[in-house]
Amino acid sequence: MPHLVYDRAALNGVNAVNVCPLVFDPIYKPKIWGGRRLESLAGKRLPPDEPIGESWELADLENDQSAVRDGPARGWPLSRLVHEWGRDLLGSAQLFGGRFPLLIKFLDAQETLSVQVHPDQAMADRLGGDVRVKNEAWYVLHTEPDGVIYHGLADGVTRARFVDAIASGTVASTLRRVPVKPGACYYLPSGTVHALGAGVVVAEIQTPSDITYRVYDWDRIDPSTGKGRTLHIDDALQCIQFGPAQPPEQPRSHVGSVWTAVTSLVRCDSFVIERVRMVEGVEQTIPTGEMLVWMALSGRAEILYGRGESLVFQRGDTVLIPAGLGDARLKTDAVCEWLEVTIPIESDLKHFERPDRAALNQPEDRGFVSLNLPDSAGRTRSD
Repeated sequence: MPHLVYDRAALNGVNAVNVCPLVFDPIYKPKIWGGRRLESLAGKRLPPDEPIGESWELADLENDQSAVRDGPARGWPLSRLVHEWGRDLLGSAQLFGGRFPLLIKFLDAQETLSVQVHPDQAMADRLGGDVRVKNEAWYVLHTEPDGVIYHGLADGVTRARFVDAIASGTVASTLRRVPVKPGACYYLPSGTVHALGAGVVVAEIQTPSDITYRVYDWDRIDPSTGKGRTLHIDDALQCIQFGPAQPPEQPRSHVGSVWTAVTSLVRCDSFVIERVRMVEGVEQTIPTGEMLVWMALSGRAEILYGRGESLVFQRGDTVLIPAGLGDARLKTDAVCEWLEVTIPIESDLKHFERPDRAALNQPEDRGFVSLNLPDSAGRTRSD
């Protein structure tokens, strides 16, 4: 990835704005498979009478730019922040193809998404241009009964068998079907054939690429055209990783106290995802020096910074906390839960105040400490 170079002197006529935490206006994407559940599950104000499949929370792509919702930088696109704030925004993180290194979304699958794959590094190198690696992760917010995802190929499926399945319309029989529940998190490295099942709502964290190769679309007809959507079978077959599939979930680590619980969900070369839960009425320092992205899952909290300034965030908000924010504190008005996304320089787990620092070295634990039990400080347990 190229190193970021920016020149403040070149930004003639640009009004300077001090570094501050930011929330962006969502970019809503109508999809043939979308629904309306982001209204109730993520507090979104969706445009009427459209099936909304995606809410883009943080995007720096050529045709999709997140704009700051409020404050002195209101209306600024993310690309402007990247180039004006530079290291004050990104810290040690590097740009991805010249752009902000993350693409953050909420997805609502009223119907099952197409079976698809994203380009791996070899494919990106061959094709060049705007084709880039796309690693992603899904954190499950909601699922209807019997909700599933399709993650990779079933055991023993070869390229030849998969090609035959495409020809015969039996692709579903070649996929690994994974039952899901809220709170689960699945890593989908590039080259993994996958699909989000009907009735599942997720937070999606990924590298900033919108390249998708469809293999199979469940014989669905697009009502706007009266035809099936375009498939990209030749490109997809060049990307799919055949052979033993990776486990859909990574091992978790967990640390906790009576007021805070932090669970590591995904760690890869592109991003780190941790889930944080904090009780009501807590006020503590926010670790800065590196960029943070928070996706609020529940509750309400306030970031206190600068000279008496503040930013309130709540369920459904995605907050970008610049690396150069300086002294800042978080104050919770209710029990809060959020996903914290960082670029993998160093996890900030150790910065959260807790009495049992040795717990950082404990093995996997998939549960949270009970937040209502004062004798649970420093303990870990399994669900």
